[in-house]
Amino acid sequence: MNIARVIGTVVATQKVPSLTGQRLLVIQPCDESGASSGRALVAVDLVSAAPGQEVFYVKGREAAHALPGKEHAVDAAIVGLIDEVRKSH
Repeated sequence: MNIARVIGTVVATQKVPSLTGQRLLVIQPCDESGASSGRALVAVDLVSAAPGQEVFYVKGREAAHALPGKEHAVDAAIVGLIDEVRKSH
């Protein structure tokens, strides 16, 4: 599971046709406690995430398959909104 926090929005006046109408957000990967881990990245937003919100994201082939259709130029996709992270004892 990949957890991140939304830290910004990408404005692109031109995109590949398969991304027309898709929002692009800047996300900061986090660990389970919410601390930043790794470099920020751009992800296509499939769940209407908001700035500051914690999200679940996928990378690579899983990100490309998260969009409808056959092929997409996507390396990361936000696929869930996190309400709470519970640690088992």
